Amino acid sequence: MSDIEIAQQAQMEPVVALAEQRLGLKPSQLDPYGHYKAKVSLDVMNELDDKPNGKLILVTAVSPTPAGEGKTTTTIGLSDALNRIGKQSMVCVREPSMGPCFGMKGGAAGGGYAQVVPMEDINLHFTGDLHAISAAHNLLSAMIDNHIHHGNSLNLDIRKITWGRVLDMNDRALRKVNVGLGGPGNGFPREDGFDIVVASEVMAILCLSNSLSELKERLGNILIGYSGDGTPRTAKDLKADGAMAALLKEALKPNLVQTLENNPAFVHGGPFANIAHGCNTVIATKMALKLSDYVVTEAGFGADLGAEKFIDIKCRKAGIKPDIAVIVATVRALKYHGGIEVSDLSTENLTALEYGMDNLKRHLENMQDQFGLNCIVAINHFVQDTDAELELVKKTVESYGAKAVIANHWAEGGKGAEELAELVASTLDKNDKTCQFLYDDDLPLWDKISAVADKIYRAGEITADKKVMAKIALFSKTHANVPVCMAKTPYSFSSDPSLRGAPEQHTLAIRDVRLSQGAEFLVVLCGDIMTMPGLPKQPASERIDISDDGEISGLF
Repeated sequence: MSDIEIAQQAQMEPVVALAEQRLGLKPSQLDPYGHYKAKVSLDVMNELDDKPNGKLILVTAVSPTPAGEGKTTTTIGLSDALNRIGKQSMVCVREPSMGPCFGMKGGAAGGGYAQVVPMEDINLHFTGDLHAISAAHNLLSAMIDNHIHHGNSLNLDIRKITWGRVLDMNDRALRKVNVGLGGPGNGFPREDGFDIVVASEVMAILCLSNSLSELKERLGNILIGYSGDGTPRTAKDLKADGAMAALLKEALKPNLVQTLENNPAFVHGGPFANIAHGCNTVIATKMALKLSDYVVTEAGFGADLGAEKFIDIKCRKAGIKPDIAVIVATVRALKYHGGIEVSDLSTENLTALEYGMDNLKRHLENMQDQFGLNCIVAINHFVQDTDAELELVKKTVESYGAKAVIANHWAEGGKGAEELAELVASTLDKNDKTCQFLYDDDLPLWDKISAVADKIYRAGEITADKKVMAKIALFSKTHANVPVCMAKTPYSFSSDPSLRGAPEQHTLAIRDVRLSQGAEFLVVLCGDIMTMPGLPKQPASERIDISDDGEISGLF
């Protein structure tokens, strides 16, 4: 059966009963959206303030490949498995963007028998969070052009406006556009462009805010551009922060749903893992840590991007740290990193697999040595994997000083990940390590960039032209204490997606830096980074349909 067919057969528990029986929440603390999804009141955190936190388990992965790794599926499967072995566990993942759902992916709520449900709702509109973010972002865009049209008392330089527009759909034709055409009544003509909603700084702000008051403050600090004399202008200067926060009032509340095995799950927030930090919301993670003994969460892309940002940005801002890391790998992905093309991945190839293990080794070294975490490798099982290939991965990982476990959660749900859950739980019981940041807050911005490039990417050289260096120098005077958010291809440790495996001594070319002043990090753009994807030649939307009785098909 397809993922959506499995999801449609799920026997879901009413969300109010699930919240009451499994999390101890009262019906008055929920805002139900139908029978199976609900918003949870932010007031819950006040009642749980004195309760100790549970253990935080970070699921990350090898560098992504066209073969797929199954990070979200493993996150859900591991949480289900922990519940099966008698632990109280909750999962925290991001909300899907409709752009990828209609583009390449076709859905992003897990897969097989390790999914969060209701799957169709989660993938399509859900509780409207992404629409609220889009509305708040574009309200600010409209207010900028309106301000210019009505006299421009802030003296905004239309050549130096840094705030664009967003849309939750892959649409390459909107990457660069001209606005204000058609005469004086339509404003001043200028160049503009669209990003996908998950790349919006508003999304990053929502996911990093601990409260409504902090959300409003961060929104007010958004940098929208510069005046003619170079003075920075913010959303608060336009008096846009209040209305933007009002649009996001409900979106800030975590979304409660469930897994196929009726275990509670927060699906909340979805920042792009390149231009932002790629993790679910701080509020959802903190609430889950109070409500459960174990919280399983994921970070976007591979460990070099997602896990690094999870720790150096999200955890730094939230005052939390992961207790252990699970690195997801597949035999197929490792053979791809060993030089094999996608069409040949189903054939046993121990030589390519051995070469590809270098990618996993690098991620393990980074998580263990640079961040000080105990790590377990989850081998996400595919039916084409041979016994010899699986044994090679397990033995090689042992030689790296870690343990690897075969997990079959896609086919068997939580039952297929029980061995992984047992190892995670036993490792946590005797855990004597504390996660550490890669760099200190007071390190200069360039040194923070260098720390990531040197210690995580193993770059031999970092290049940036005079214009970029001047911007870094400028931001160093005003925002030296912010973390850096490295935006590069997820497919390689380098900024060149064709360099598979574990390249070293490569050149990391920085082409620009952007200050996300509201989110409080510096985005460092390396190589070609696309913040508005395009649809492929045969988009997933061509396969998605709905019957006369309302049943959706083709969604993953």
